[in-house]
Amino acid sequence: MAAWGCAGPPPPLPAQARGWPGRVVAMAALAGFWVLSLIAYGYLSFGQRLEKEEGSWRALASERLEPSQPHLIFILADDQGFRDVGYHGSEIRTPTLDKLAAEGVKLENYYVQPICTPSRSQFITGKYQIHTGLQHSIIRPTQPNCLPLDNATLPQKLKEVGYSTHMVGKWHLGFYRKECMPTKRGFDTFFGSLLGSGDYYTHYKCDSPGMCGYDLYENDNAAWDHDNGIYSTQMYTQRVQQILASHNPTKPIFLYIAYQAVHSPLQAPGKYFEHYRSIININRRRYAAMLSCLDEAIHNVTLALKAYGFYNNSIIIYSSDNGGQPTAGGSNWPLRGSKGTYWEGGIRAVGFVHSPLLKNKGTVCKELVHITDWYPTLISLAEGQIDEDTQLDGYDVWETISEGLRSPRVDILHNIDPIYTKAKNGSWAAGYGIWNTAIQSAIRVQHWKLLTGNPGYSDWVPPQSFSNLGPNRWHNERITLSTGKSIWLFNITADPYERVDLSSRYPGIVKKLLKRLSQFNKTAVPVRYPPKDPRSNPRLNGGVWGPWYKEENKKRKANKNKAEKKKKKSKNKKKKQPKARSSPNCHSCIIHG
Repeated sequence: MAAWGCAGPPPPLPAQARGWPGRVVAMAALAGFWVLSLIAYGYLSFGQRLEKEEGSWRALASERLEPSQPHLIFILADDQGFRDVGYHGSEIRTPTLDKLAAEGVKLENYYVQPICTPSRSQFITGKYQIHTGLQHSIIRPTQPNCLPLDNATLPQKLKEVGYSTHMVGKWHLGFYRKECMPTKRGFDTFFGSLLGSGDYYTHYKCDSPGMCGYDLYENDNAAWDHDNGIYSTQMYTQRVQQILASHNPTKPIFLYIAYQAVHSPLQAPGKYFEHYRSIININRRRYAAMLSCLDEAIHNVTLALKAYGFYNNSIIIYSSDNGGQPTAGGSNWPLRGSKGTYWEGGIRAVGFVHSPLLKNKGTVCKELVHITDWYPTLISLAEGQIDEDTQLDGYDVWETISEGLRSPRVDILHNIDPIYTKAKNGSWAAGYGIWNTAIQSAIRVQHWKLLTGNPGYSDWVPPQSFSNLGPNRWHNERITLSTGKSIWLFNITADPYERVDLSSRYPGIVKKLLKRLSQFNKTAVPVRYPPKDPRSNPRLNGGVWGPWYKEENKKRKANKNKAEKKKKKSKNKKKKQPKARSSPNCHSCIIHG
């Protein structure tokens, strides 16, 4: 496998590098020599030479002055199943992920959310969904919705302490207003897609018949110049290399790399199918090829970090955004459930930290860690400050990961979704008068996990299900939920596969967890899930998905006049208590328990 096969070689060091400390001029000359070698010997020999000369890069880079703040690299894969990494027993080859994880710290009690938008919103705000109004589903392309603007984002906090902030890849946090775009939420640059999925080569997405558009952006504009049919995993990796090549490594950088892979549609360059012709299931075979390309891309990102002098002072965090989808080739075996569910297969993720700055390398962390924890952890590492009045749901877990100390986290609110389809047999009675078990919710407190309502598809899908033998081979693993069932309790430490429901055996623990759910729910904000806006159609925006919402001047003036009249009218009256704020086009969806 060529070293740079999935993304190409890194660009040479920029002209401004000549002013950097140390022997950067020599590095630039070395880069120029390598460019000549590319011309002389071709693409493959370039990659081979890069591997041989990597030690020279590191030696030169080590002579620079390192910033006290570490470089922060957060890599988010899309829809990677829990089993779909070599060190979890997968048949898919992931040598880069295996090596980085083995030399770092594997997170084996690590949780995310079951779908795209919720995980991304919690990572970038450090808050549960119930505290941002995004507790239901995802942000859809046609909805006038985005991550609430009153939330300080992770890149905004890092910029406050001198970081250069760059995002490459999938946004999926809303874009109906310009203020919602990544460059308005703290990123100096953005190159990627706004939606949740799309074609890997053409970068087009159809949300429904007649609602199709182009979805590739360079900062705030459609990136038509990059419409060259390049596979997105390769294209995003090339952009990361360019960013690193042009950045001064003595200045701290935050790179958020949110790959589209391995989300559907299942597409991959032909050469990555070579090792998987024995996989009969076509979706699994395509998925395996996509993951192999992703693994190679991360190898190339790591090489670029070393080549341009970032690696020794960097922290690389790798995470999937949710569990895999078996119907689209993903595997969460031996966990129960899949993407979109609150069973372990939907929310327990592949994750690890790789860094020369770790104190205990080559270890496994089994302490409780959640995706909201990255927000305070990274801000603390960056020597930043979190405002005293900011109510976060995440914890600083760096000492837990780096030194093996106990996690400050003892519970996780997986979610409370008051809009999701109610369980037919759920009731207040089933919840001991504490909680309506018709409501979809899930919570983890120490070893215990409680689910209520309709948790979603609940099968265990073993590896043989991807063969041509079909369901007959694994029918005994299928589960039909009892018609009277709306509450489950598991000891996840003892039973991580959720095979033994203990809700009837330990009613006292059930009640305690229901009370904790009720306490969390009292802090929830109204759900933000507005209806479709026809103005979102790309045909009205030059064929591009992008911001469409514009407040009419007349409406603005009318509201202003109305407010002024109301102010005059109530000037001499007793001031009344203001009503609770609610989202536009949405009724208050807080459950009062």
